[in-house]
Amino acid sequence: MPRSAALKPEDVPADSKPTLDAFTRNIGFTPNMLATFALSPIAFNAWAALLGSLSKTLDVKTRDGIGLAVSEVNGCNYCLTVHSFTAEHMAKLSASEIILARKGHASDPKRDAAIQFARKVIETRGNVSDADVKAVRDAGYTDANVMEIVALVAMYSLTNFFNNVFDPEKDFPAVMPAGSI
Repeated sequence: MPRSAALKPEDVPADSKPTLDAFTRNIGFTPNMLATFALSPIAFNAWAALLGSLSKTLDVKTRDGIGLAVSEVNGCNYCLTVHSFTAEHMAKLSASEIILARKGHASDPKRDAAIQFARKVIETRGNVSDADVKAVRDAGYTDANVMEIVALVAMYSLTNFFNNVFDPEKDFPAVMPAGSI
């Protein structure tokens, strides 16, 4: 059961309304997570700005793969439904690629290195080894890219933690529990 109800359109704070309206136009509906997150204009708009900036880094398949891996580690079922949907429909990842990403991997070697590194960042709370950094660099990522991977891990963790705390009603297709894949 959700711990906080999604806001009705008339209850959205004025400072959140432009951002929420932009998401609604782009997505075609207002996801419950966004309608709940909008209660705090400061947190919501800061997250939206970070999302907008980080959508310009790496490629969509890698970003979605990182989102799936991080959400799996953080146990965020809401984000797993969202990232599985966007990975399929926007990044055009196959069902097997989505499962691989949830397990911290990808069939493409470069993307695999980024997703493995992101998973290690979240599992170790950033205390990765020199070998971990070397592996992602050896795959062709620059130090700037490594910083962007860390930023993506942080951004996805923010929404994971938000959704784990507030448990908004799911409005994307359900996904199988990790133990069954």
